[in-house]
Amino acid sequence: MTTGYRELAAVLREAIQRGDYPQGTTLPKQEEIAAEHGININTVRKAVAVLEAEGLVDSIRRRGTVVRPRPAMKRLGVERYAKSKWKFGLVAFAADREASGRAWKPSDQTNKVRKTTADAEIAAALELETGAVVYERARLVKDGDTPTHTLTSYYNPAHVEGTPLVDPKPGPATPGGGFAVLTLQGLEPDHMTESFHSRMPTPDEIDQLQLPAGEPVMILKRRTFTKDGVPIEFARGVHAASRFEWSYSFPLPD
Repeated sequence: MTTGYRELAAVLREAIQRGDYPQGTTLPKQEEIAAEHGININTVRKAVAVLEAEGLVDSIRRRGTVVRPRPAMKRLGVERYAKSKWKFGLVAFAADREASGRAWKPSDQTNKVRKTTADAEIAAALELETGAVVYERARLVKDGDTPTHTLTSYYNPAHVEGTPLVDPKPGPATPGGGFAVLTLQGLEPDHMTESFHSRMPTPDEIDQLQLPAGEPVMILKRRTFTKDGVPIEFARGVHAASRFEWSYSFPLPD
């Protein structure tokens, strides 16, 4: 018999991790849990709130307390940017899908393209003056009907004017994506820097990514350069934390 909500949360957590309640299944009704453990309903509600805050369950109207799916998709590390992929028509998000054994189609990615002014971070990344005009290419990527992340790239107009990168049609800019376009412009990507941090989502991000209560997002920032060190792209991504497993393989440096 349990006595407190933290103890009950521990019991339920262990049962979920043990597989007693598989992903997508519903826990017993709160009244049933209360009766089984000899506690009041408020204690059960507090325990469920703890599991929600940990990202283990969601409370869904008319369904009850549902065990949240674990990450279904790999987000590859350096492998997703391999030239052998995008030079032959496989863009990065599609490489992730294929590595995860999932189908994809170009329309899984939407596009909004516009000219805007560079804030201080964009300007520094592209080595431009703050307030300079840049192209912004904003994408929402879905896995079926489920949004997984957004990615917004910024470009120096001198590098992309008149190219498919400024075409707002859905899907990758070309079969090989933006990197293939830049290569045709004489600006072949050679190396990049990625950084990540997590935070709680904004209301707009909750709506756009259809996030459950209490789920954080992973923020990506990416700078891409030519072999000569010319910055050719700066990107910001917002990823639903529960929808990806981040995977990196690399040789250890000397």
